[in-house]
Amino acid sequence: MLLIILYTIASIVGAFLFIALITKREMSLTSEVIINRSQADVFNYIKHIKNQEYYSKWVMADPNSKITYTGVDGTVGFKAAWNSEMKNVGVGEQEITKITDGVGYDVILRFEKPFKGISYANARTEALSANQTKVITTFSSTTPFPMNLMSAMMKGMLLKDMNENSANLKKVLEAK
Repeated sequence: MLLIILYTIASIVGAFLFIALITKREMSLTSEVIINRSQADVFNYIKHIKNQEYYSKWVMADPNSKITYTGVDGTVGFKAAWNSEMKNVGVGEQEITKITDGVGYDVILRFEKPFKGISYANARTEALSANQTKVITTFSSTTPFPMNLMSAMMKGMLLKDMNENSANLKKVLEAK
């Protein structure tokens, strides 16, 4: 009987490891929103990382989080570091690595807690008309084996949060 239980457990673990082995480790998610403001207005707002305090679900998740800023906001090299006691917020930083003037920016995200990791994000603006702009936000990451098994669940949660961030951004900018 004990052998049957051990074989069953080993089979289940083996199946999970096999699934993790064939599951992609790379993840890329995109959220889009159309904002009724000019491309210049939208770009000049989103390139300032400090403005995420008003529309990012992640930044707003812990009002007691300690955020420190280094450098000149809206320029390459600017860093926003956060430190939160809340497990789902954790500790990390984001740094602007590239600015395409009038169009968008790229950041690297370095996570320390609850898990160590590096991810990348960017935001691009596209003028649809003089007073209408599409914002495309992309998040990409690589998850190590066997943690990549949780990627499907994480994708759904992250995309939901990204879409909420986009909706919040639209509300903030259209209220100005």
